[in-house]
Amino acid sequence: MKRMLAALLCVIFPLSSFAANDGYKIAYDGGSLPDLKPGAELHLTMEGNNIHLFKDKTEVVVIPASSVTEISYGQDVHRRVGAAIGTAVFSLGIGALLALSKSKKHFIGITWDDHGNKGGIAFQADKNDYRGLLAGLEGITGKKAVDSEAMNVKN
Repeated sequence: MKRMLAALLCVIFPLSSFAANDGYKIAYDGGSLPDLKPGAELHLTMEGNNIHLFKDKTEVVVIPASSVTEISYGQDVHRRVGAAIGTAVFSLGIGALLALSKSKKHFIGITWDDHGNKGGIAFQADKNDYRGLLAGLEGITGKKAVDSEAMNVKN
């Protein structure tokens, strides 16, 4: 039993550390990166004290972790009404069930000020990577992520 557990741990830890270096797939939602359009697929990695964003293996931007001024996060919830209507044409029961289901989109925002070079980015993260990505960003920057839905805006 102990040998089996030890063998399992040897397999898990190298694989998990390899996966962590691979980074995260994200979808650009907007921000100060001029050459990107909303919806562009990016790859985010955190190495050393930097946050790297890649598009098709080309580095788009390097953000020094020490320059990050804020990390925010939030969820956008949509009912799947459009899908339900389309499905209801073929099957009334499945369409009704789809109308009751929800789709969550997980968004993260980062703002930075690198010696006067200010910028910001908002992106959508995969639901399976969302928490790990936030924890990684908090760890590398030392900043606590702020829930954008809990922020009060006063005019």
